[in-house]
Amino acid sequence: MEKLEYTQIQETLFKEVLPNGLKVFLLPKAGYQKTYALFSTNYGSIDNEFGYEGEALRTVPDGIAHFLEHKLFEKEEGDIFQTFSKLGASANAFTSFTRTSYLFSTSNHVEENLVTLLNFVQEPYFTKETVDKEKGIIGQEIQMYQDDPNWRQFFGILGNLYPNHPLHVDIAGSIESIATITAEDLYECYQTFYHPSNMTLFVVGDFDPAEMLGLIKENQAQKTFPAAKKIVRHFPEQTYDEIKPFAEIHLPVTRQKAVLGVKGLAQHLPESTRAQVTFKTAIQLLLQLLVGSTSTAYLDLYNRGIIDDTFGFEFTMEREFHMADFSTDTDQPDAFYGAMTELLLGFEDNRDVNEENLTLLKKKMLGKYFQSLNSLEYIANQFTQELSEDVTLFDLPEVIQAIQLTDVLEAGRLFLRPKAVSRFSVLPLAEKETI
Repeated sequence: MEKLEYTQIQETLFKEVLPNGLKVFLLPKAGYQKTYALFSTNYGSIDNEFGYEGEALRTVPDGIAHFLEHKLFEKEEGDIFQTFSKLGASANAFTSFTRTSYLFSTSNHVEENLVTLLNFVQEPYFTKETVDKEKGIIGQEIQMYQDDPNWRQFFGILGNLYPNHPLHVDIAGSIESIATITAEDLYECYQTFYHPSNMTLFVVGDFDPAEMLGLIKENQAQKTFPAAKKIVRHFPEQTYDEIKPFAEIHLPVTRQKAVLGVKGLAQHLPESTRAQVTFKTAIQLLLQLLVGSTSTAYLDLYNRGIIDDTFGFEFTMEREFHMADFSTDTDQPDAFYGAMTELLLGFEDNRDVNEENLTLLKKKMLGKYFQSLNSLEYIANQFTQELSEDVTLFDLPEVIQAIQLTDVLEAGRLFLRPKAVSRFSVLPLAEKETI
């Protein structure tokens, strides 16, 4: 078992890759009452066209990764949630664009809950009857999100930025797409993406790492898995030319919702993983400098009523894509779009982008980071999300401290380009009726 010491944050991480390929990370936290475990597969909603190296690719229905997440909790003997509940644990799962995770938190019966987690994820049970039953349940979930203006706004801008990429499709799919899912489809996706070699187990809490690893090894040694094969995923080529500059929909909202999106291209990213983490952090710092709550632009836009308390922005960088979105409720959408575009594309001449402000923001970012390490949930989720071969969540302080203004400006030049920008609006139904 490899022992990794992070002296700056006073954490010790233990790592082991099991014979079946499963990557195990253990983070002992003395004095914590709760233990949190996250079992993740590198498989999300965008992974719809795939196969093994040297074999033909196949395409599966939209929403199948999320459907599979739901179905794994249901076994022939009953619902796994009840098993966790009896053991005093709170369990859950989620599917994102690029991964699916199963988790529990508990203060009791840690070993029993961990075995339950490993076993239920690694023992699929699908039948035509249970699959057909689930279609109605997920169909209701899809409809619920279709009625959510914020959800529609987010996928609206994704549709503008990525019209030919599966990223623009709702993670749960559509009622039409999930209607075509079969038990055979689920088993094929499961066998491809739920092989231990494509999965990560992260456990954090007050435990002895040697004993915990022994339990995990014993559990995995009792199971038989086929030899690992290299997974090939296919995605359409991304360009600026495919971006839709503007689109809008009408929904029952009281005020117009506006979102401006910026799309990044893979060819503009640095090659090494560590350089990519630096790039991501530099962009996050740049956006804070430009439109963060302490920026000159934010105060000006707020005082002029162009944005309000609903204003927010996020930079997202995951496998296969990176993008930023800036949104607000506003009565002045044209002013919002114009101001945001000018701010972003004119970042090099912005007076707030300077050494002094960057130093302050770096300290603020580090403070939030250290505070977040008190949350076991944050550690597990972010560690798994940020995991790569040569950099982890715990390397982030060094990355933040090393960033210079030149790094921030260079990242901005790579990402903030005129052709990369798109706008999407959600208008009140009343406006549609008067047109």
